[in-house]
Amino acid sequence: MTRFVSHGPDPRDGRIYDPSPDLRLAIDVAVATDRPLLLSGDPGSGKSSLAPFHARENNLRYYEHVVTSRTQASDLLWTFDSVRRLGDAQTHRGRLNDGAYVNPGVLWWALAPESARTRGGLLQDVHRLDPLDRFHHQEHWSKGAVVLIDEIDKADPDVPNSLLVPLGSQEFTVAETGTPVRREPEVAAPLIVITTNGERQLPQAFLRRCVTFTLPRPTPERLVRIARLHLDHEGVPLDAETVRLAEALADELVRVRENDGGGRERLPSTAEYLDALHACRALGIRPGHPQWPLVRSLTLAKSPRQDG
Repeated sequence: MTRFVSHGPDPRDGRIYDPSPDLRLAIDVAVATDRPLLLSGDPGSGKSSLAPFHARENNLRYYEHVVTSRTQASDLLWTFDSVRRLGDAQTHRGRLNDGAYVNPGVLWWALAPESARTRGGLLQDVHRLDPLDRFHHQEHWSKGAVVLIDEIDKADPDVPNSLLVPLGSQEFTVAETGTPVRREPEVAAPLIVITTNGERQLPQAFLRRCVTFTLPRPTPERLVRIARLHLDHEGVPLDAETVRLAEALADELVRVRENDGGGRERLPSTAEYLDALHACRALGIRPGHPQWPLVRSLTLAKSPRQDG
């Protein structure tokens, strides 16, 4: 796996994940059909963590792009630093190399890493590239990559539609340089994992091009299984007391979802469960402790609390 991005309590490093048999089948279908895998489900249910896990498990390169309301479809292919080019043009007497101002996006790196390394052949002096690019060049390209496009529903509806052609044909042209980019013959087709929180309805044409899977809501049994994986990774002894705590918090989370879910925009999920588990272990709080209800409120129910 090429690289990881740290995100605090959820490192998203691909080391810990508990994919169900159904989810593994969805991945296999996406790979077999060469279509993006669109994951939906509650926030915190593990949608974004699947991609780095699959990349690590299969020793694949990994790239991610977190979508915002300002994201354009082209940002996932390339960006062009027009501000820097304008500044250079004012001080440079010779002809500028436009390739030096092109920054390959995640899909370019996934489809054509050698082309991305040299900006489509426009850069001959590869030593000018940043350390990450040089690190990429040292990787074995042929096995392919996993690309996470996170929270696609935050973007304008035109963005997913504009991705249909490059995702389907696995090629595009850099507008500023006219450079054609297509998947390199020795590179396996990447697995594209796209997540949505359902904040905005996605275009039907886009949905038809994807393999879709909704992560199920957590059950107490699965939450405890995930807790075991995390605790084992951290080297925490799984004694009876720790298991009872994990089970009690799992039951509490499900109870909160069932009792308080009617008017909630955001139901607690796996991420909050792990927060509660770590907090209780660090603070020595167990069921029956005077502060147990407050921990529940702070980590699971997350209801506002005011001191009198």
